[in-house]
Amino acid sequence: MRDNELRPIVVGVDGSAAGAAALRWAVGEARRHDCTIDAISVWHMDYGLMMAPEATAAGLDTASIEAASRSALDVATADVGDVDLRRILIEGDAKKLLVEMSRDARMLVVGNRGHSAVAELLLGSVSAYCVRHASCPVVVVKAL
Repeated sequence: MRDNELRPIVVGVDGSAAGAAALRWAVGEARRHDCTIDAISVWHMDYGLMMAPEATAAGLDTASIEAASRSALDVATADVGDVDLRRILIEGDAKKLLVEMSRDARMLVVGNRGHSAVAELLLGSVSAYCVRHASCPVVVVKAL
């Protein structure tokens, strides 16, 4: 067995249509290559407020944003079937953490767009950052 066969496919899951498409693509690859998936959802209070400004009015705190992110991760990964999948929820900067957590991965899979064009404009494109900085192959999946 080659070393690459033991490495997981890391996929960014953010609850968006593009994130769901990235996960579906990663599941297909994991089945073809008989490998595991690390489904990573990165949350941050500032991201939550930019993606859902009504959260400010509702008085949501970090625990609420984290719980919503956990729920989105659970929903997104509920129907992966027989694929060995590890769910990882972490706080921080999505683009930097995805690059860091995919350092020893078979590949990193991300969607082409997240929730908000405003957040992308302010924070920068996660997918573009990953393509530039990841040490493994990066696949960017477009939502249909």
